[in-house]
Amino acid sequence: MIEKEKRDLDLKKKKYSLKDLIPIVFISILIGTLLGAMITYKKDNLQISKVPEELEELVQVYDNISENYYHKVNKKNLIDSAIEGMLGSLDDPYSVFLNKNESTKFNETISGEYVGIGATVSFNEDKVEVVEVLDSSPAKKAGLKEKDIILKINNTDLTNKSLSEITNMIRGKKNTKVDLLIKRGEKEKKIEIVREDIEIDSIESKVMKKDNKKIGYLSIDTFASNSYKQFKQKLEKLEKQKIDSLIIDVRDNPGGHLTQATDIIELFLKKGKILYQIEQKGKNQKMYDQTSEHRKYKVVVLINHSSASASEILASSLKESYQAILVGEATYGKGTVQKAYQLSSGNTIKYTTQKWLTAKGKWINEKGVSPDYEVSLNEEYIKNPVLGNDNQLNKALEILIEKEDK
Repeated sequence: MIEKEKRDLDLKKKKYSLKDLIPIVFISILIGTLLGAMITYKKDNLQISKVPEELEELVQVYDNISENYYHKVNKKNLIDSAIEGMLGSLDDPYSVFLNKNESTKFNETISGEYVGIGATVSFNEDKVEVVEVLDSSPAKKAGLKEKDIILKINNTDLTNKSLSEITNMIRGKKNTKVDLLIKRGEKEKKIEIVREDIEIDSIESKVMKKDNKKIGYLSIDTFASNSYKQFKQKLEKLEKQKIDSLIIDVRDNPGGHLTQATDIIELFLKKGKILYQIEQKGKNQKMYDQTSEHRKYKVVVLINHSSASASEILASSLKESYQAILVGEATYGKGTVQKAYQLSSGNTIKYTTQKWLTAKGKWINEKGVSPDYEVSLNEEYIKNPVLGNDNQLNKALEILIEKEDK
């Protein structure tokens, strides 16, 4: 559950060059104790007349190591290590430091989009094979097909390249070109593709028919910044097909944006119903449905041990305030809310700011949300993941058919 904010603060104890000042500024941002520092300018240097007392030793250690250590010191590594140390001292598994590469992947996941060509590749016997090409994507328009073998990217041979390196070579800045040399059957072919914004589809939908009933199915992979929009669009399409009830699947969903989960919940609850509660530094706030939109049909939510964070909020809220039925296994048990703060270096810190409670005031941290019907996924589905072997989903269908017949 992430909210981003960007801000700039400055700090320095005495005269330093601008080069030396930057890392100290980064440390001070994180500690957040710089309000009231007096800043003056003199020629090309920055001078601050006062540094909070608790920062003095930190600055002294940085100065001593960077100036007097017997080997050359990477000052950036010193700063990164100091940041990691601060987050580690919180003894909180959800407060973490992400380097620039990790930050990029994290931001792509929660934003729900990336810049690329809209194709997925994988290794097949040491060959780079295209395994998926998205509809209406740049790759599709350029003629790339599934099972094409990519030999070169921008005239660079891919031998001994990792999948991560290959993916980074394919991705790039918007409106730039990437040249692929591919092999299709026995023929080689060059394809030029212009990179564009690619939206990641986090929602799967379909209609299941059983015993003359139409049951809608919506699976949420993650709560990215576009998940609500996708969910609502697909929900309305299901409703146009006259569904009688609905299954929402958040199995293996690790969470994401709290706002997206909130908006999805509000599609179902009546105005004024409690969604969940937020607690911060001893103060509790109940979050109410503010919308006039709501539903009345029966809903089953599928959960498992990997349903976490925003998934648990959605499941518990629909259970307690909409009387939805939960099927599967107890959820992960993450009852806290995090905020992401991106530094100017490209690194990101993610730290806990709040705890959340269910609509009825329960804290599920390290306990999880319990299902109404406990069903463990059978081995047959793990070996062969087809609909007929998904006993959790089939239990949900069975419950909804029984409810509709009463």
